[in-house]
Amino acid sequence: MKTARIVSPALGLILVAFAAAPRTSGKIDAEVPPRLEHYLTHTARLSADQRRALESGAPITKLLDVHETEEVAVFGAVWIDAPVERYVEQLKDIEAFESGKGFNVTRRIGSPPKLEDFAGLRLPEKDLKDLRSCRVGDCDVKLGEEALRRFRTEVDWDAADAPEAANALMRRIAFEYVSGYLEGGNGRLAVYRDSSRPTFVAREFREMTDGMPELTTYMPALRRHLLEYPGLELTGSTSFLYWQETEFGLKPTIRISHVTIKEHREGAIVASKMLYASHYFWTGLELRALLPDRSRGRGFWFVTVNRSRSDGMTGFLGLFVRPRVRSRVQSGMLSALVRTKEKVEAGS
Repeated sequence: MKTARIVSPALGLILVAFAAAPRTSGKIDAEVPPRLEHYLTHTARLSADQRRALESGAPITKLLDVHETEEVAVFGAVWIDAPVERYVEQLKDIEAFESGKGFNVTRRIGSPPKLEDFAGLRLPEKDLKDLRSCRVGDCDVKLGEEALRRFRTEVDWDAADAPEAANALMRRIAFEYVSGYLEGGNGRLAVYRDSSRPTFVAREFREMTDGMPELTTYMPALRRHLLEYPGLELTGSTSFLYWQETEFGLKPTIRISHVTIKEHREGAIVASKMLYASHYFWTGLELRALLPDRSRGRGFWFVTVNRSRSDGMTGFLGLFVRPRVRSRVQSGMLSALVRTKEKVEAGS
């Protein structure tokens, strides 16, 4: 069956409200382009101190208003004194770009994927211990019902080689998972059974994007691509999948992500879609805009919005969990902005 294509000439120009924001007539006092000014003022609603910090070249972050028992959303921005093309080039070398503090392992997945792409995947010791007794509705690791059954029936937990057998099974499951996603899109994403309520990742992702005006109002073509991939492609875009083990909270977390990059003569758009996380998150999406500003020289404004859906934020315990999750997501965004600015400005 022939794959449909989305043609959106304006997509690479600017992110979210920048693309549709009205131009302000008259003199602009702000030290940012008019459309970015509109977004910062009317959507991100930065304070005067945040504006001054941003215009001086410092990274800034701000938590956005969302349903706090379901989602965490954070805005971030920084000026990067380097060509847009350098960021895109470094991002494509994801194994080097997302390495160091906070990233234990990062591996790009081939096209098509191979089992060998996951050779370095190892479950943390705590996860191996939990999987020994995991059952549907009662497991600390996020897995679907079929995966939980396989860990129960295909691993002899009393054998001396049980840890390696469990790791080998996890590698096969990860390989099958990304292969299924590349064939069938969101419909092949997990239905987590780590708690009493099944969690459908595809449904969580759709509901999350329903509440993102960045997509529903300003970039519907990108939203369709994210929801209907691989049936709909973005003309002229490139994409790849990768997996990594990251440090977040109290547990190392294995994540799988799908990155789409749309370059344009006026900048670039990047969408990073979380397909799987072994802990904390059901799904997530980070939108990044790279906006040149000739008035400031060769560099670009790096503007990002990161939204994620997480468990454990409801009920009485959620009162204590929510502030910690929100704080960690915001601090993680700030660290990522600092690291990105340093790496891109330093060059290859």
